[in-house]
Amino acid sequence: MSIRVDDAAFTRIAIGIANVERVWTGGRWLEGPVYFRDSRQLLWSDIPRQRIMRWTEASSVDVFREKSNHANGNTRDREGRLVTCEHSGRRVTRTEWDGSITVIADEHDGKRLNSPNDVVVRSDGSVWFTDPDYGILGDYEGRRALREQEGSFVYRWDPISHSVTAVATDMEQPNGLAFSVDESTLYVTDSGVTHRPDGPRDVRAYDVEDGTSLRSGRIVAHIEERFGDGIRVDEADHLWVATGGGVLCMEPDGSPLGRIVLPEGASNCVFGGEDSNRLFITATSSVYAIYLNVRGDQRP
Repeated sequence: MSIRVDDAAFTRIAIGIANVERVWTGGRWLEGPVYFRDSRQLLWSDIPRQRIMRWTEASSVDVFREKSNHANGNTRDREGRLVTCEHSGRRVTRTEWDGSITVIADEHDGKRLNSPNDVVVRSDGSVWFTDPDYGILGDYEGRRALREQEGSFVYRWDPISHSVTAVATDMEQPNGLAFSVDESTLYVTDSGVTHRPDGPRDVRAYDVEDGTSLRSGRIVAHIEERFGDGIRVDEADHLWVATGGGVLCMEPDGSPLGRIVLPEGASNCVFGGEDSNRLFITATSSVYAIYLNVRGDQRP
C-alpha cells in the first residue's frame, strides 16, 4: 500500500506522513461506502453475503442489515436517510427513520430495472442512479434473471412526481457516478469492458441541464487498471476513481494527479471523518482509509 505521484500538485493533496490503513477485512466483495457524519459511522455493502456492515470511530464493526437483497451502492438523501441500490431486489430503496423501507424506484416504462448499482442525491432531492446488469447475470452478486430494459441506463427519480426518467442511454455498463461540487456536471464510469475485451473503461462527463436532464456526454478519462468503478468528488472538484489498482485522483478534465495503490482492486470510496478529510475505500475483501490534505464534498 503506497501513494504514487503523477503530478507535483498531488504532493499538496496527499500527506507525506499519512499511511494507508486497513480498517477491516473479511468480506467477499465490498461496495457502496457511505459515511454518517452525525453519528460518525461508516456503512458499506458486502454484496455476496447480502449484508450491510457498519464501522464506528471506536473501531467496532457489526452487521447493520442482514438479507439486504444484495445491496450495492449507498448514499444519504438531503434529510440524512440511507438510500440503497439492491441487486436482487432490482430496486432503489430509502430507509426511513423508524427503520421501515420505502421503494423509490423498481421499474421504468412498466418494466423491471436491471440491477441498480450506484446512487447519488442532488440538492433538489432528486435521486440519480446507474442500472447495469451485473446483479442479474448470476447468483453471486444477485439473482440470475432476464433483462427487461432495452439497455443499461442512468436514471433520475423526481422527488415531487416520483417519476423515473432515463437521462443517459449512451453507455454500455454505467457504474459509479458523482456530481461536481456545483452540480453542473455529472461524472459516470462506464465499465463495459467487463462484457467484451474491447469494451469501454471510461470516465464520462455530462452537462446537467435544468437539474433534470443530461447533455454533451464526453469521455474525460480512459482507465487502464481494469476499469473505473465508484467515483467521488472532493471540495476542489478533483475526481477520485476506484480502479483495479487502487484509487486514482485526477483533474476534472481527466489529467492524472496521483493514486493510492492497494494490494487488491478498489470498488468505491467516500470521504468521512470529523473533518471529511479521511478517504474510506472499499476493495475486494477489505476497507482501507487514508487522511488527505483535501476535504470531500460536504453534501450528505
